[in-house]
Amino acid sequence: MNMRTYDILLKKRNGKKLTEEEIEFMVNGFVKGDIPDYQMSAFLMAIFFRHLDNEERFYLTKSMLNSGDKVDLSMIEGMKIDKHSTGGVGDKTTLVFAPIIASFGFPVAKMSGRSLGHTGGTIDKLESIPGFRTSLELDEFIGNVKKYNIAIVSQTANLAPADKKIYALRDVTATVDEISLISSSIMSKKLAVSSDLLLLDVKFGSGAFMKKYDDAKVLAEAMVDIAKKFKRNAVAILTSMEQPLGRMVGNSLEVLEAIETLKGNGPDDFTRLCVYLGACALSFVGVGDIEENIDSIKKKISSGEVLKKFEDLVIAQGGDPKVIENPKRILPISKDVYEVKSKVSGYVEKIDAEKIGIASMLLGAGRMKKDDKIDHSVGIELLKKIGDEVKEGDPLVRVYFSSRSDLKSAVELVEKAYSFSDKHISVPSLIGELVY
Repeated sequence: MNMRTYDILLKKRNGKKLTEEEIEFMVNGFVKGDIPDYQMSAFLMAIFFRHLDNEERFYLTKSMLNSGDKVDLSMIEGMKIDKHSTGGVGDKTTLVFAPIIASFGFPVAKMSGRSLGHTGGTIDKLESIPGFRTSLELDEFIGNVKKYNIAIVSQTANLAPADKKIYALRDVTATVDEISLISSSIMSKKLAVSSDLLLLDVKFGSGAFMKKYDDAKVLAEAMVDIAKKFKRNAVAILTSMEQPLGRMVGNSLEVLEAIETLKGNGPDDFTRLCVYLGACALSFVGVGDIEENIDSIKKKISSGEVLKKFEDLVIAQGGDPKVIENPKRILPISKDVYEVKSKVSGYVEKIDAEKIGIASMLLGAGRMKKDDKIDHSVGIELLKKIGDEVKEGDPLVRVYFSSRSDLKSAVELVEKAYSFSDKHISVPSLIGELVY
């Protein structure tokens, strides 16, 4: 049967369900160049307003997944655990989660992304460590996982190339924030790697992609459903991004905070989240229940076993191992510091995480365009968080800047991000529901 792009566009525009062949025709045609940008844009807009049902999402994910390479991890023994976060401000959890899992003997073969916009990328953070290589040949990647149970590398260029091409179009046609398109985009890349369990950290709140809890839950359910249709194990955890996670935002600063957390000295919220995510992942591969695992993880952190796994990762991928002992000396952290002080007395009521993320980007810690060069040395240290008491003149934030930074705009955004109350404020709940 001959298909016409026009007929498929009309069918979805009118809210009708598409077949697997029709979705495949659109994705493959666009990748090959047979379907022009303007027709694919119309297709994406039709999906944006008419949506895809669970089956159509599966077909779209499958088409994008099959457009490129797949990474077969079957030669690595044991249950392979992967994690994906939908992104947030100060979200450095992979740097602690991966060593936790590896310290229990489970392999973590992780492909991560770079930053774009106000959310940071794990690969950029790791590249703050002098010498750390994030581009490994597949044999070396697999070899490191076999030897150390841990490797974190940048995604291969040919992992779900259809998604990359479609996402570039979504980005300029105002069709990014639609559940079917988001879930298919994420899962086409994550399912291309043959892990045994995928843990999805789905963020909600001011610094997250999904501002509302209910929307984040729908996204979590969509991604878990796609995994099930592929007969793959996935669990999603809803976590708050109402304020930045931890106290550090920016590449070297976040690595510094991750190392301190691995030593048992991390901020309470960040430590709690990493431990909980690790405990959930372990329980879903048959190790104890969540509460038991929380205790076991805390003991392993105290014993130094988890830090040792991070050290293995750094050494195996060419990084300077002295970063473990003395991160402040080894990591490129700017000496130029500006303190933003409170103009009022009271309690911190809200911190708009998105504004903090954008301020960090204006300093040079993130990218506005994919080919922008980032500055690993700059970022923001939050000295006061929600619920903390402040007096007029107290420092709220320490800004690390460089000659490239737009310091004035960044400081203005930081000031706007904070709001205060004269009454004591309770800290928002960090961890929400499990979806599986």
